[in-house]
Amino acid sequence: MGLNVAVLANLKRNAPALPGLPPDTWAELDTEATTDAIVAALRAAGHRATFLEGDLSLVEKLPVLKPDICFNICEGHWGESRESHVPAILEMLRIPYTGAGVLGLGITLDKPLTKRLLAYHGLPTPAFQVFRRADEPLDPALGFPLFVKPSREGSSLGISASSVVHDAAGLRAQLAAQLERFRQPILVERFIRGREGTVGIIGNALADSDPSTPVPAGLELLPPLEVDLASYPHGEGGVYTQRIKSNPGDVYYFACPAPLPAELTARIRTIAAAVFQVTGCCDVARADFRLDADDGDRPYVLEVNALPGLCPGFSDLVLSAEAAGMSYGQLINGIFDAACRRYGLAAGEPAPTD
Repeated sequence: MGLNVAVLANLKRNAPALPGLPPDTWAELDTEATTDAIVAALRAAGHRATFLEGDLSLVEKLPVLKPDICFNICEGHWGESRESHVPAILEMLRIPYTGAGVLGLGITLDKPLTKRLLAYHGLPTPAFQVFRRADEPLDPALGFPLFVKPSREGSSLGISASSVVHDAAGLRAQLAAQLERFRQPILVERFIRGREGTVGIIGNALADSDPSTPVPAGLELLPPLEVDLASYPHGEGGVYTQRIKSNPGDVYYFACPAPLPAELTARIRTIAAAVFQVTGCCDVARADFRLDADDGDRPYVLEVNALPGLCPGFSDLVLSAEAAGMSYGQLINGIFDAACRRYGLAAGEPAPTD
């Protein structure tokens, strides 16, 4: 018999409607297309699945539903650790859930904190500086061009062709605009000129994995997906902008598996597996990277997404899974089963299929 599962998400239609919010404030949130597909995939595997909005009503609704485990994709609404809010509630209620925990989600949502952690572990990430004021002096070690983006946003919010700045005037203008819009520290990093892609990861490293193995047993790395930035209009500036990332109605140009030499693919896989582990990810994540065209395509980690999008037929992780021969149902149940094994639930064994 399957498990009783609560599928938790924040839907765009349920987002707070307050005056003065930019129209793209809730771009990260999900639609029914995603939650319905997750519920259907879990039900097809023999589980009882029910969707609940991930807000404070969970404190009352979850004790009534009594789920064995929650499938969590909640982005949250407010605060510098908003992705951690629902997991914190679940831990207080002692209910298992999929994905990274409170600490891992707090780390990965904060891009500068993630980069500091990666640098500590010797993992490649572009040199950077955090600005709280537009007039702060620029670190002399950082040279133009630079890339400017908010510290704690996802779905490429705030990223456009103007994010690449080539002089002090452009930097100050972008800092002022983003500080005003996002009301949070702004990350400025060395702009890596080159190809951009992402690697999806499913599972968890086994406790008895050989530490010398580049990709520990228990982790499944999906084929690298490369965004074909050259196929987009020149106005996008060769950047994976919010407009590209958040318009599923438009044509999406990508290659998966990315056409990379085997040695470079292996290097990217090794880095992605290490990133997954040092940032506290669980069950599923996605590591974004750029290849430095000025340094022999050396890979640099841009950021880590511990709650990668799961929109059917569109999200990067879903497309990578399809390229690996994995159906949407297999992807969702692969994530779910990894969490079940981590908690020692019986359904951690391969789920039944139709």
